[in-house]
Amino acid sequence: MAMDLETPLRQLLSNLGLDLYDLELARGTLSVTVSKDGGVDLEHLTKANRTISEWLDANDPIEGHYTLDVASPGLERRLRTPAHFASSIGETVTLRELRANEATRRLEGTVIGTDADSVTLDDAELGRVTVLFENVERARTVFKWGGEAKPTPSRAKSAPARAKNSSPTSKKG
Repeated sequence: MAMDLETPLRQLLSNLGLDLYDLELARGTLSVTVSKDGGVDLEHLTKANRTISEWLDANDPIEGHYTLDVASPGLERRLRTPAHFASSIGETVTLRELRANEATRRLEGTVIGTDADSVTLDDAELGRVTVLFENVERARTVFKWGGEAKPTPSRAKSAPARAKNSSPTSKKG
């Protein structure tokens, strides 16, 4: 069902200067994820929500009750399609790989390449690893906050000098 919506929603969003990043209909929610070079702000999301909602009301492509959720991919965005992985080349991702007759493997590394069937990561522990898309249980980009932690300034060994009372004193003499 969601795939039937992809073409018209992609065109609607394009008219707003936005790209359709992801589309999913699950558990009574139509999730539409939009993106744009330079990021998506609240104004873009509001326009997209209004435009999509009006189109859905006019065309009624989904039977029954559902909720429309329009959002941006965010800093840590979900990767579901080969195009998502291709757009993440050079970024750090984490993924869970399903392996036949073996335990599920969690990988984290930089995406160094993709093709029609797989993604290749430079994993911190395993080095270069290629995973077939059909074996990716779930994946997302990883946002790293800031850089290295700043060192704590060391305390002086002696206490700072105390200010002296500078008010004049007089002695009677």
